[in-house]
Amino acid sequence: MSEAAIHLDGLGKKGGGRTRGRVAMMMTLFVAVYGVMGGRVVQLAVQDSVVTGSIPRVAQMARPEILDRNGQVMATDIRTASLFAEPHRIGDPDEVVEKLRTVLPSLNYEQTRRRLTSSAKYIRLRRDLTPRQQSAIHELGLAGIKFEPEKKRFYPGGPTAAHVLGLTSADGRGIAGLEKWIDSNGLQSLREAGLAEAESLEPVRTSIDLRVQHVLRDALAHAMKRYSCIGAAGVVLDALTGEIVAMSSLPDYDLNDPHDQQAPDRLNRMTSGVYEMGSSFKALTIAMALDSGDVHMGSIVDASQKLRVGRFAIGDFHGKYRPLTVPEVFIFSSNIGTAKLADQAGIDQHRAFLEKMGVMKKMDLELPEIGTPQYPDEWKRINSLTIAFGHGLSTTPLQTASAAAALMNGGHLIPPTLVPRSLDEARKVGTQVIKPETSANMRYLFRLNVEKGSGKRAEVPGYDVGGKTGTAEKVVNGRYSKTKRYNDFLAAFPIRNPRYIVFVTLDEPKAPPEGGGVTAGSNAAPTVGDIILRSAPLLGVEPEFGPENESVLAAD
Repeated sequence: MSEAAIHLDGLGKKGGGRTRGRVAMMMTLFVAVYGVMGGRVVQLAVQDSVVTGSIPRVAQMARPEILDRNGQVMATDIRTASLFAEPHRIGDPDEVVEKLRTVLPSLNYEQTRRRLTSSAKYIRLRRDLTPRQQSAIHELGLAGIKFEPEKKRFYPGGPTAAHVLGLTSADGRGIAGLEKWIDSNGLQSLREAGLAEAESLEPVRTSIDLRVQHVLRDALAHAMKRYSCIGAAGVVLDALTGEIVAMSSLPDYDLNDPHDQQAPDRLNRMTSGVYEMGSSFKALTIAMALDSGDVHMGSIVDASQKLRVGRFAIGDFHGKYRPLTVPEVFIFSSNIGTAKLADQAGIDQHRAFLEKMGVMKKMDLELPEIGTPQYPDEWKRINSLTIAFGHGLSTTPLQTASAAAALMNGGHLIPPTLVPRSLDEARKVGTQVIKPETSANMRYLFRLNVEKGSGKRAEVPGYDVGGKTGTAEKVVNGRYSKTKRYNDFLAAFPIRNPRYIVFVTLDEPKAPPEGGGVTAGSNAAPTVGDIILRSAPLLGVEPEFGPENESVLAAD
């Protein structure tokens, strides 16, 4: 467990043996006191139920603040009030409702009047009053109307990091996102021990940079509108630590008014949606081939004819239909060439490599909303050939981004995380999955593809962007559609020493109003370029101009 995760476990003080001992001691000291207090609370609740006839009210439980990596508040508790009425003390219900509606115009007249004339002793009329509303109602001087102080979870950024932060219930329990993870990582235990008091809860710091988060969400929203997408998602991932610096999925929702949170299109497309990644998956196939030692950068792959397997024929969208070098297979995005490289490796080696790269099993992350990759139970030759170029295996975009980070950072697969992680911690949890020289070659190929291939529109002067496009036909009614696509662009920068991975997906993009292409190079690539241009200065990456250094390839 990382030092950052232990800090989060500090909610429950569950770190090493010394801190566990401290918890045991604290629980021993306080159990009697809280036992007496708990008994008294129950007694008062029963008395309240008998005297007023109301359902015992549940006070909202305290929660720790959630901060971004720079200490900016992402979630906090604020004081609010609920409006209650005691019907037996109401003189003229009609007058009371009319006056309340001068402050709360959305209050239903007939429903409220009916409740005020009921036999109930104590009813809640409205939660989460603003201080101004509470003051205005107080000035009305209405008998039988009172307020109860409460807490409310408040998210200053509204929808900015909706899928990362998640939600809480009315009584303050985490029900989605990081909020739910915090409960399972110690907060619930503290509550059960009676120790979850607001002043004792340390803030939870995340790996998110709110500035970059805003840039990412804004760029995705612009792409959604410009290309008429039904959805979009993106992540900015630290390739050296696995920290998620920004992650967004659209459509999203306002955390302070999450009425549409359950809509089917509000899922977190980066972590819970699983998709065929299309041609961006070719990066994994080519890395496998190079890492095996049986293929080198100068190897020739015969892509002069379609590859036929039974009744299936594999062709190229941008077909050259001639022998190709490995770099040409990559920048021309050759289905034939990539499939032949997978075929040369064999089914078992291909599957083992993808398992090693972490794209075939459910990901472990500090979010409960995690999708499970889907692939054939039995891999036949045709499955291996199509998976090689991104059809036939569905995984989450975040897993693809994590695998790409390993291709760029020297070969280390580092589990992604939403909590701070140092370079030393990353080295301890990372696994060497490809050779450093393979990683060097993949950096060269990524850069070449932006210079001369399908990723040209992702170029940002001074930042040496490298990347790979992916355009996958979506499966509709069991068949691949020719009109509905899932586009993505997988990028790294600065490519000579990559620190950040930027991965963007666009669901069913269309041509922009002025016309143009519909492939990933025409929409996902420029979206990534916009994100890098605006976020690189915030991340401390300075542009370099002048003669570009040549990429160095490993000797074959």
